Amino acid sequence: MTTTTLSPLEQARFNMIEQQIRPWNVLDTQVLELLSEVKREDFVPVAHKSLAFGDFELTLGHGASMLAPKVEARLLQDLKLTGTENVLEIGTGSGYMAALLARQSHHVTTLEINPELAAMAVQNLAHAVIANVDVRVQDGSKVDAIVGEFDVIVLSGSVAKIPETLTAKLKVGGRLVAIVGGEPVMRMTLVSRTSSGLQTIQPWDTLAPRLTGFAENDKFTF
Repeated sequence: MTTTTLSPLEQARFNMIEQQIRPWNVLDTQVLELLSEVKREDFVPVAHKSLAFGDFELTLGHGASMLAPKVEARLLQDLKLTGTENVLEIGTGSGYMAALLARQSHHVTTLEINPELAAMAVQNLAHAVIANVDVRVQDGSKVDAIVGEFDVIVLSGSVAKIPETLTAKLKVGGRLVAIVGGEPVMRMTLVSRTSSGLQTIQPWDTLAPRLTGFAENDKFTF
């Protein structure tokens, strides 16, 4: 009988999944396998590679952060992607969440307000050989210019309220996930569009940094 010794990097990834993510009720085997396959450390700044698996938001610079791994995983689980969806992500950051979404959907359009972060995301996605992501330099709080509707919309950060301009981009049968509210209480919010309108549930609480461009979005109504 032989035993396999994990490298320190793989052991850290294993610990992230088993000690942070599973205990947070992320039990979908496809999501857990995906977290093993898409290398999170390749989407963080080089100086922070040793922190890639920490249970916290990881600073990317330019006022942006990656969500904590358990939050990314649970958002992904709650979306229940089937591989056929066209996805819109607001807040590309380093491209990691876009990479996870891309592996479980048909195509991802992701908007990043900062050109330097967008360029980093393009490079990271190319390195990971993920080709079904379109990274655009654009303020995600202003989506009127985007043509078409989406099956899924993901806000990779928190907002005070969900803009109607975003829910208007949902197809019938589509869903939007966002972390909504202000400290000390924010709620994961899942909005689904049905033939009769919008349905909203808020199944769990968390905290997340504000999305750039959404810091003062109280003017929006929902």
